[in-house]
Amino acid sequence: MTNPDISIRFATPSDIPLILALICDLAKYEKLLDEVVATESILENSLFGNRKTAEVLIGSYKGQDIAYVLFFHNFSTFLGKPGIYIEDMYVKKAFRGKGMGKAMFSRLAGIVKERNCGRLEWAVLDWNRPAIQFYESLGALPMNGWTVYRLTGKELENPGSENALQALRFD
Repeated sequence: MTNPDISIRFATPSDIPLILALICDLAKYEKLLDEVVATESILENSLFGNRKTAEVLIGSYKGQDIAYVLFFHNFSTFLGKPGIYIEDMYVKKAFRGKGMGKAMFSRLAGIVKERNCGRLEWAVLDWNRPAIQFYESLGALPMNGWTVYRLTGKELENPGSENALQALRFD
């Protein structure tokens, strides 16, 4: 089912201010605005530079840009195929419930098929019940038994430091 009020397109460099604004909107919603260090320059380099590391789709409702999804390729050794990982998906609050989220997932599923990928994955904050309910309504399943880990900041600079090693137990 298509909605003539909704359109989805790949972002262009002229969308960088919009993308950054939507990232900040998402960060406010997730109570993580203080963690945003992205700038227009960083996004331009990462999304459109010589070594493009991610892609963005922009969702419009009645001609107004109101959503984005930022994604990149990962790889499944078990499938022997690439996959697509959604880093962020965000629809402005006033436009939720109008079909944009489903349209974005539909477009991403099409990209997964076009690129012969094996899966589409993402993470969700445990407290974000509206998002979890939406994902489950699409037929998505949580990956029980898996926990996401992250190295960032000083830990990323020196993951084998004495402090990091002291926290490990090898029994």
